Amino acid sequence: MTDASDDAKTQDFRPEARSPRGFADKRARDLRAEKSILEAVSAVYERYGFEALDTGAFEYADALGKFLPDSDRPNEGVFALQDDDDQWMALRYDLTAPLARFAAQNWETLPKPFRRYAFGPVWRNEKPGPGRFRQFIQCDADTVGSARPEADAEIIAMAVEGLEAAGLPRGASVLKINNRKLLNGLLTGAGATSEGQKLAVLRAVDKLDRLGVEGVRLLLGEGRLDDSGDFTKGAGLAGKAIDSVLDFVQAGVGGRSATLNNIAKVVAGSAEGDEGLEELAKIDAALTSLGVADDQAIIDPSIVRGLEYYTGTVFEAELLLSTTDEKGNKVTFGSIGGGGRYDDLVARFTGQPVPATGFSFGVSRLAAALRAAGREPTSAARGPVVIINFDQAHMGEYFAVAGQLRAAGIPAEVYLGTSGMRPQMKYADRRLSPAAIMLGGDEIAAGTVTIKDLDLGRELAAGVADNAAWKAERPGQQTIPRGDLVAAVKKIIGG
Repeated sequence: MTDASDDAKTQDFRPEARSPRGFADKRARDLRAEKSILEAVSAVYERYGFEALDTGAFEYADALGKFLPDSDRPNEGVFALQDDDDQWMALRYDLTAPLARFAAQNWETLPKPFRRYAFGPVWRNEKPGPGRFRQFIQCDADTVGSARPEADAEIIAMAVEGLEAAGLPRGASVLKINNRKLLNGLLTGAGATSEGQKLAVLRAVDKLDRLGVEGVRLLLGEGRLDDSGDFTKGAGLAGKAIDSVLDFVQAGVGGRSATLNNIAKVVAGSAEGDEGLEELAKIDAALTSLGVADDQAIIDPSIVRGLEYYTGTVFEAELLLSTTDEKGNKVTFGSIGGGGRYDDLVARFTGQPVPATGFSFGVSRLAAALRAAGREPTSAARGPVVIINFDQAHMGEYFAVAGQLRAAGIPAEVYLGTSGMRPQMKYADRRLSPAAIMLGGDEIAAGTVTIKDLDLGRELAAGVADNAAWKAERPGQQTIPRGDLVAAVKKIIGG
């Protein structure tokens, strides 16, 4: 039995307004920027003949590959729940595992190769941090059912074109390409046969940008003591093998053809290495035919992106632009997308090898990179035209004007608060409205309307010295016949 004080505590309870960690709220600016990217990239993918596909947010937990449950509750890395049939389901971790499941489930009826693109939210049950979210939007394009290196080349060319369409002009990013068979062949020749040792080599090479050649040399050998005193055990390679690996990862000098010649000198004689070289040579030829130049896509042997997951060619998109945060501090984005060939993923379901290759990038991350580089789409900061509300008696006229603008495809709203004119103008400015419409009794009687060009006002206000003169001149304000309203507003917004 509860007493009156317990009931009072329950009634007085006020939950704290807070977002779960790793889940971001997005306003119009962010949503429009992401929408602009998705529309531009989707148009590129469809020009290449890729079909749109949307799979559900949930997948059965055992379909998520490396995130298979290893306990009673499979919530390690994913958000999982148990269905009413006692099967565990999890929110999709990426867009690739759902594609593999879909392809295996529908293989007999799909056109082969199956070329699809997809975008949507993915969820990761990981510790959030700066720029690291538990929910974010990915955009993928994949070809399933073709083992030809030209399929990889087309994905790379499409990624180059897609990133440019999204707002990164030529020279703002580069696709870096490698092939795991090259390093596998090199390591086999060097005597590194165990998967653990190979993985240690990959992790060492992945630190080349941060630790430099000598730091990587230590990690390839016995290990490295860092500045904090922590010791990282090395891959245990011998001196000559270490030199071969370092020669390999530094072979990316010059164009694609020159780099292939440099790599051949290091891995020559290895059957797997020669196979990787042949694949990269075919990719280079196809990229050249597709018009992708050396400054847009390069071969970089130091790229080891998930080589324990990929089965052949890998590629990574790197941002080359200088980027700063809102305070003007320099920030580094580095990789903004990547992918490669994963020929074993569909086989998990079918038992039969099905070749596949694809590219993925984080939409929110790319939008943030564009903003940090000062290249955010201008449409991302545009609000509706606001009709100022002078008098409740004229509300019908205000809604008629709003309807007239909306019918012409112009976003518009009538101010429905209770403030006076000055706060309404501040409201329109805060909404980043291109224009405000003023319709008082005199205008209604005369069949006219007054328009204030807020975009022009913001532009001119930056150079104002005399505030009184500014108010007297009323810059960007005009009174016109009501029939000319739509044309005048379209001129302001550039339509």
